[in-house]
Amino acid sequence: MSPKVAVIYYSSTGNVHQLATAVAEGAEKAGAEIRLRRVAELAPDAAIDTNPAWRRHVEATKDIEVATLDDVSWADAYAFGSPTRFGNIAAQLKQFIDTTGGLWSQGVMTSKPATGFTSAANRHGGNESTTLALYNTFHHWGSITVPPGYTDPVILPAGGNPYGIAHHGTDAPTEETLKAARYQGERLATITARLLAGTK
Repeated sequence: MSPKVAVIYYSSTGNVHQLATAVAEGAEKAGAEIRLRRVAELAPDAAIDTNPAWRRHVEATKDIEVATLDDVSWADAYAFGSPTRFGNIAAQLKQFIDTTGGLWSQGVMTSKPATGFTSAANRHGGNESTTLALYNTFHHWGSITVPPGYTDPVILPAGGNPYGIAHHGTDAPTEETLKAARYQGERLATITARLLAGTK
């Protein structure tokens, strides 16, 4: 049985979107059925228009489906992505996560694998703390956290973050980072498939 993986993310100027796409590609390569979803934008147009890159990204990705609770119920595993906001996840993704209370009370996310990824403008801009903050949600859900760790040589050239792939900088993610993100998606799908099959 092919695992179903929901890749749900928020991206303002596009870096997390590129990571999300790479994670989805990796999971699909490992045989997973994918739903790539963005969460709804909460910022007003006046704020978006202050940053041309933000406005361009909003327009470029408007055809990507917005995440719903059905995507959470559907999936066997989750990959969540967010830019850092003061060392934490963006309000847009947090707002979506906060709507999952009903599913949580039903145990929908229990024992399902989950992983996270992020991006910050600089190397020490909160990448690790943002990923770990996201993992707090997985702990409350009773999900099984699946970090990349140092389980493949592609992790070190991408910055060596064992918690989840993290891009730093205002430029687009490097090919090394995207390769590591694909690996993270592949790892998530592979582990999910093993769990579904009841194997180690």
